[in-house]
Amino acid sequence: MLRKIIHLDLDAFFCSVEELLDPSLKGKAFAVGGSGRGVITSASYAARMHGIRSAMPTREALALMPNLLLVRSGFRHYSEYSKKVMDILRDTTPIVEPVSIDEAFLNVSDMPQPIGSIAFYLQKRVLQETGLPCSLGCATSRLVAKMANNYGKKQVKTGRSPQKITVIEPGKEEEFLAPLDIQALWGIGPKTAAHLRQRGITTIGKLAALSDADLKNYFGHHGESMRRRAKGIDNTLIYPESGDPKSVSNEMTFHEDQDDQDNLLKILRGLSEKVGSRLRKAELAGSVVQIKIRYSDFSTYTRQTSLKECTNLDQEIFDEAQKLFLKHWSRGRAVRLLGVGLTNLEKPHRQLGLFDDDSGKLEDLTKAVDDLRERFGKDIIKRADNLKKKK
Repeated sequence: MLRKIIHLDLDAFFCSVEELLDPSLKGKAFAVGGSGRGVITSASYAARMHGIRSAMPTREALALMPNLLLVRSGFRHYSEYSKKVMDILRDTTPIVEPVSIDEAFLNVSDMPQPIGSIAFYLQKRVLQETGLPCSLGCATSRLVAKMANNYGKKQVKTGRSPQKITVIEPGKEEEFLAPLDIQALWGIGPKTAAHLRQRGITTIGKLAALSDADLKNYFGHHGESMRRRAKGIDNTLIYPESGDPKSVSNEMTFHEDQDDQDNLLKILRGLSEKVGSRLRKAELAGSVVQIKIRYSDFSTYTRQTSLKECTNLDQEIFDEAQKLFLKHWSRGRAVRLLGVGLTNLEKPHRQLGLFDDDSGKLEDLTKAVDDLRERFGKDIIKRADNLKKKK
């Protein structure tokens, strides 16, 4: 199965937070940073049009632009907004690796939607729920996803947040990388780039075409690794933060609001199956089932119920989610978003009654379905109610 990796980067994060705290800053040339001997931490996109950039000494920035506004509200605000964004990402997939306060990698390989659609959904949700703009790179590896995002953002030179989504289709990695400047490749610093340019190696494509001897001469035992990077080959895994997740959930925002009960329940079942699959892969189970309902007016409600025993079985998750939905949904009211989740996670265990083997049969059936989907793809087996033709 081809991997689907997303790199999300918040656009001028510190400055974007400052604009939320003080809307009068929006559109102005300002920077977050110290004074005197300090450096610029982040520059607004309007300031970047004047040559101001992060890591620039503050004195140099003020010499370049004497009327540059300098602001700093404190790290606490940045940390709070970062947590809100990371929570949204983890609400989409449990495989999230934050790499800094304003960027993260996500592995969404087990989500059925096209990667570009997932990226659009994330970008829209982050903006709606936090007010922060972000850009995303999408590819089959973290290397290419990160480079795609960097490339996409640089193409926008309007003085405003780029809010760019750049998708590199499978098989197009080397073609995308080939014309890029040599220093755009991970592992190539300024000194190495200057050394390579002196020898006519100015693009990533030219690096990929080097002979084994030249690669060894330039990079020693790292030569073959550099060639693989230059071709866009990267199998590095996405590592979630240490420790077990506190919850596993999945939700869907609809392109058009839904008010048909049968259709909503089918979607609820699909979400329950996705949550169950993720729990089983993580070797976890939960004892609290939650649902989230967001209506067309953006009013959002979360409801939950506790189970006698923890579970990671699709049918048991759906049974409880369905009860919650039918109890709390305002019948006929249009739904914008539907979500299912499990909390109170722990290692799976189950106490069976002496004459009750129904749960054991359900576990065996679920495992058999998992094995089939692992071997032949997720569409190899479907529920009968999903195969019915629409009238």
